[in-house]
This record gives sequence, C-alpha cells and structure tokens, in this order.
Amino acid sequence: MESAAMSAHAHFDPHCSASRSRALFLAASLGLAVPAPADDGAMEPIVITAPRMERNLLDVPAAVDAVDREEIRSGRRGLTLDESLQRIPGLYFQNQYNFAQGLRISTRGFGARAPFGIRGIRLRVDGFPETLPDGQSQTDAIDLESAERIEVIRGPAAVAYGNAAGGVIDVTTADGRDMAYSPTISAQGGSDGYAKGGIRAGGNNGRWAYHISGSALRFDGFREQSRAQRDRVNAKVTRSFDGQRELQTVLTLMDNPVAEDPGGLTAERLERDRSSAAEGARKVDSGQDASQQRLGVRWRDGDWAGGALTVRSFYSHRDFEQQLPFSPGPSLLGYERDFFGLGTEFTSSVRVADVPVQYTIGGEADRQIDDRFRFDVDGGGTPTAQVADERQQATASGLFAQADLGVTDALDLSAGLRFDRVRFAIDDELTSDGDDSGSRRFDETSGSLGALYALSPDHRLYANISTAFETPTFTEFADPDGTGGFNPAIEPQQALNREIGARGRFGRDLRYQIALFRVDVDDEIVSFSFEGNERDFYENAAETRRDGVELGLDWIASERLSIAAAWTWSDYRFERFVDREGNDFTGNRLPGLPEHKLFIEADWRAADGRYARAGIRYVDSVYADNANEVPVDDYTTLDLRAGRVWGAAGRRVEAWFGIDNATDIDHVANVRVNASGGRFFEPAPGRTFVAGLEVGF
Repeated sequence: MESAAMSAHAHFDPHCSASRSRALFLAASLGLAVPAPADDGAMEPIVITAPRMERNLLDVPAAVDAVDREEIRSGRRGLTLDESLQRIPGLYFQNQYNFAQGLRISTRGFGARAPFGIRGIRLRVDGFPETLPDGQSQTDAIDLESAERIEVIRGPAAVAYGNAAGGVIDVTTADGRDMAYSPTISAQGGSDGYAKGGIRAGGNNGRWAYHISGSALRFDGFREQSRAQRDRVNAKVTRSFDGQRELQTVLTLMDNPVAEDPGGLTAERLERDRSSAAEGARKVDSGQDASQQRLGVRWRDGDWAGGALTVRSFYSHRDFEQQLPFSPGPSLLGYERDFFGLGTEFTSSVRVADVPVQYTIGGEADRQIDDRFRFDVDGGGTPTAQVADERQQATASGLFAQADLGVTDALDLSAGLRFDRVRFAIDDELTSDGDDSGSRRFDETSGSLGALYALSPDHRLYANISTAFETPTFTEFADPDGTGGFNPAIEPQQALNREIGARGRFGRDLRYQIALFRVDVDDEIVSFSFEGNERDFYENAAETRRDGVELGLDWIASERLSIAAAWTWSDYRFERFVDREGNDFTGNRLPGLPEHKLFIEADWRAADGRYARAGIRYVDSVYADNANEVPVDDYTTLDLRAGRVWGAAGRRVEAWFGIDNATDIDHVANVRVNASGGRFFEPAPGRTFVAGLEVGF
C-alpha cells in the first residue's frame, strides 16, 4: 500500500505503452536483461521501504533495488546473498567459497578492503541490525531459506542508518501468513562434497502467525583446508491486535563449528595447483568456530498520533574463535560478544501551505561489548603466549529526520539530516607489555538533498547529494607499532556523493534504471601489510575519487521468456595518497575493484512448470595492490539451471539441476588486497554440479 503523501504523485499506469520497436531497440542497444513475469505477463509496481519511508520504487530519488522470494529461491542454493543480488548494478561480490572469511560485498567501491565480512554497507534483517556499532557486518547468521525480500540502497546511506559510506542491504524474512505449503522440505547435493538440507513451516491461527525455517550445510570445498559445517534456524511469531497494531518476535540461531580457511596463494602457487591451500594454513589447521543467538522484538502501531510508530529492541550473543592461516605469529584470536540495542521511528504526513509532506523522525542506540584474546602460535600451530586480553566496547547512537515534499504533481523534493555519536573504548587487561587502554569518540552530522521529477506517468528523473562517514572498526584501529590499543593516526573517512539518474518503464514489458555518480572521499581507510608481520593494518589515504555509471534492465521478452541485465562502469582512484613508507600512489586505481562488471540472465518458464535459466557474468581485471603492480585477469562465467515444478494432491514438488561455471573457466574468486608475501589470490572452483529437490505439503 502506498502512503498518503504519495497519493498526489503519478504512478505506473499498466495501460500506458510505448511502441514494441522502441523497447526492443533500447534493450538491444544496451545489451542488457529480467525477472519472471507476473501471472498476467506484465510487471507490477514495486514498493520500497529500505530508505525508512514507504514509496513506490518509481518515486525513490536514489539508486534502490528489490528482489523477491522467486528470485531468491528458485533453482538457487541459498548459500550467500550474491546468488540473488547479481542482477543489481553497482554491486560486486567476492569470497563466496571461503566460509571462514565470509562473503565480501562492495557497492560503489566501498567494502572492497574488508579482509573478512562486510564493511561500509549497513546490513539489516527484519529491521534489526547485523552491522555492529563499529561498522563490521557478518552474513553467516542470515538464513536465506526464510528470506522473502531483499532491498538494496546503493550509495551513501548515513542519513538513514548512520555509520556507512556504501549503502544498505535490508532483508525481510517470511512471517508465514501467506505460506501455501507447510511444511516444505528441501535437499541439495553436488560437487566437492556439497550437501544442504532445509525445512520451512508457517501459517495463521486467528491473530497469530508464525514461520520457522532451518538449514544444515556440509561442504568439503574444492580446495584443501576449506571444509564447512553450518546449521541455522530462524523463527518469527507475529501477534496482531487489530488491523493497525502488531507485535513481532524473531529468534535466530547459528552454529558454525567448522569453517576452514585455505588462505591466499601466491601467483606461482596458483599456477601450479589451484586447489591447494596456503602452506601456513595446513600447518596450523586454520579456520573458525562461531555460534550466534539473537532475540528481537518489534512493535508497530499504524495509527499512533496520526502516523505509524515502530519500536524495536534486540539482543545477540556471539562466540568466536579463529586460527588465521599463518605461523609463527599472533594468529590465534577470538572473542565473546554481546550486542544489543533499541530504536524507534515515527512516520506521518501533513500538509504545509497546501503542500503534502511525508516525514520520518527517529532515533536508535546500539552497543557491542567484546571480550577479546589473541595468542602467538609456533610453526606447528601450538599457542605459546597470550599477546592480547582486552574488553572492547563500542556505542553508536543517532537521531534522524527525513521529509518528502510534493511541491507539484510532477516534482518532489526530499531532505534528510542525522546526527551520530560513536564511542570506542578499550580496556587492556594484559598490561605486562604496557597499558594500551584508551578511548576515541566521533560526532558526525550527515545530510542529504534530493529531487525527483515525473516526466510522464512512466518515467522519472532524479538527483541527490549526500554526505556519509565511516569509522574504523576495532580491527582497523589496531596499532601497527604496538600490540593493542588504538592507532592514533587513523581517522574516520568522509564521503560526498552526487548522483543523477532515471528510471521508468516502456509499456508493460520493459523496466529500466540508470545512475551516474561521483563520490569524493577524504581520509579513505586502506589496508597495508609489511614483511615480518602478516596481520592486516590500516591507514588513511588523503583523497580518493569514485566515478561510475550503473545501468539495469528488466525485459519481458515474451509470455515465457524474461531477461535481466546489470552493467556497471567504474573509475575509482587515489586522488592523493602517500603511504606511511613514502610511496606515492596518487592517480592509481583502487585495488580489488573492476572497471567493468556485466551480468545477463535469461529466464524461461513454461505453463507446465518447466523452467530454465542461464546467467553470464563478466568481471573486468583488477589490481591486487595499491601500487597497481599486481594485475588479476578478467573472466567470464556461465551458470545454468533447469527444473520443473509439479502440483498434485495438495503438494508442491520442485526438482532442479544446475551447472556453475559451465565453461570451466579458471578465475580468482577473491583478491586479498595488499596481502603480505604476495598471497593475494583465492581461486574459484571450476565446473561444478548441483541438484535440488523441494517438497511442500
């Protein structure tokens, strides 16, 4: 349902069409792609909520995308977010096959430096943050078996969510109210010892609704030292009190007792044996053991003081231990983490001087407490001495306000303002080598201005300017000249984003979007390492610049065939950067990021339930280091899927088969930027096979 403030705006008119030849010409000339058509063969309007105000996708003055349940699950493994987000321009994925380090996602160049997890992008699930107050995110607790929808904001989003320069990924899981088959049981198997099982159940009972899902993964991996074992449960219970008020409780459990880390390879080792692990990884049996539990409660009142009030609270606990793939040195680490928070927002609409205004105001405060340790290990991986024992605490609090003004039937203006305070503290409990206790505090103000103009009921132009900040994480604060505490030389990075774009549709069959952007960053946080110490450390580059174009098409080519495409061109460079050793990298490309990325997917579906899908992905070459002296080749891969859905006797059965990297192309799945000893490369598997079966009762 669209909000009242949007009622004066023009929306998609399914009966308005441009000529077929115009749509075909545009699609062919841009070389691009499509989601499965609706039952009547036409695209339906999409409602977006991630920017904190509900809008028709056509009326959002920013680069925003959404994928639904069909795109997330149909014929997909459901292991990592990249499977269902490839069709979104501006996103770049690495590290899908190393479960110890986790999926790496970057948007507009933010997040590429992360040695593990997600950096620079805010990650939320069901309204609860997966991003810590220090800015680090993990995806290992997200169970895609239960995911119903994923929304993505590309570009700085600090006005809406605080400490993030890259954007937002917002996942919504099922609540069970529209689950047609319950329970649903699934099983998958494939190359390299891959096995995964899952179960979902849900339903309604008066004012109550529930959904529960679980999955179990066992995987040997195509490389040595890359075995993984992971179990996840996601449960949601919703109690409706009337048509406007509801209380939702979400419980998430994750146990990841085995996630081996094969480490990065040198170019020589990569050429000799792609499936091998780094020598140090085998010696120390590198990998991680993690478990996490989270309980979240969210209350929504859709008719409170003339608007909608949402209040959320959560608590999570995580136990983590990791042996990094090198020795000797301080490579065994771990922590016990408590992460909790409270947030509220209120959305309403008013008329000011006969101008409709929709606004959102709110605030949130989150806190993390990590009890951390680190040990030196010898050449065989045996701990020898404890080198760190500290309590790390980060508190992030913010107040925000956003407003949309319907100036005319064709013109909308938007504005946002947010104030954040982020405080870091370290209590050093191992003082035999000196007391490294300390604290840092950052007060940041972010703002945005945007305009959206309706050229016609089906086409929009928009422009926006916004600021964002990104603090170092505790890992990035590590002092390269000491054993703990804060690096006094590192500061938060500041981003200024300018963007213009257009989106719309031609007739019933072709939807398009295009965005042109420039992001200037002061004090960009970049990684470095030095011989004799294999840890990653961080410093500020004085200035970087990001220029880019993002283009996406969704085309219903016929009653049965749809095509989706996403192309990104990017030019990301150091504008001014002399590192701590005096090396001048000014003018160089940012490492780990391709200039071009193209994804095209064709999806064919027959009336009898048969379907087939082919996805082509091209990733341009990248550099592995700041000096741009280590190139990594470009590659093109082809993924294939075919399956069928049957419905009989009150059951739904789906069987599918897939081939990933069908042409067996050798390529690198992950680049460890500025890695010590030339160990930059983590190879991807060659041709792999997978099959799945799902039965709903």
